[in-house]
Amino acid sequence: MRSRDYGRDVLAPSAKKAPAPVPTVEVEPDLVVEDPVSGFCGAVVGVDADGVTLEDRFGMRRLFPLEEGAFLLEGSRVTLVRPRRGRFAGPTRTASGSVAVPRAPARVARASRIYVEGLHDAALVERVWGDDLRVEGVVVEPLDGVDELPAIVAGFRPGPGRRLGVLVDHLVPGSKESRIAASVTGEHVLVTGHPYIDIWQAVKPAAVGIRAWPEVPRGQPWKEGVCRALGVREPVEMWRRVLASVDSYSDLEVGLLRAVEELIDFVTG
Repeated sequence: MRSRDYGRDVLAPSAKKAPAPVPTVEVEPDLVVEDPVSGFCGAVVGVDADGVTLEDRFGMRRLFPLEEGAFLLEGSRVTLVRPRRGRFAGPTRTASGSVAVPRAPARVARASRIYVEGLHDAALVERVWGDDLRVEGVVVEPLDGVDELPAIVAGFRPGPGRRLGVLVDHLVPGSKESRIAASVTGEHVLVTGHPYIDIWQAVKPAAVGIRAWPEVPRGQPWKEGVCRALGVREPVEMWRRVLASVDSYSDLEVGLLRAVEELIDFVTG
């Protein structure tokens, strides 16, 4: 006798629900994703036939294949796919060489600060590192020289969460600046600097359009001596020329680059 089909057994376990498909996301510059296998998390800095390259916050880069469901985006599994032809422009960079964070709002200012000797120092630091400092919430303040640095540091009252970094010109053995810097110590304060007589000299001569910075005899005001040697009427005129010549970190000498990066790492650490 042929049995009748009465449909699904109401007492049988319910069929398992099909898993939702993993969404696909088109690769774009600076997209931050995580490889759940290794735990490596970074921003997209490149894509090619072999896969996608991620860069973490320490500058380490790794290449990952574009496999189905291979990445986490904001905690959810996704499949990254190559962008349509011509749509991947690559990450933009700040003047300091860091990966830019598009449309990132300025962070609320930290209690920590960076002090520099004068207005020219502050303007040059802002020109190259301004975007990075706003993202980090670091304020740069100019001083009128460093002769009173020990008293200035004491007045700032450095401490946990309130670090102070100081950038000093002409920080070379035997200089007045080196003796002042040596008198300032503390776990939450860092005094460092560059070997150049003035912040102008930290700009590469080729960027300014000169063969070399002129030699100024000891005892003469350096900026005025430079202007006389170059046929420039006033230091303010020369300063405009110097500042306008700086487009990125590549226009600066290594000594200044190293000092500023060290201070930024210190006050944000």
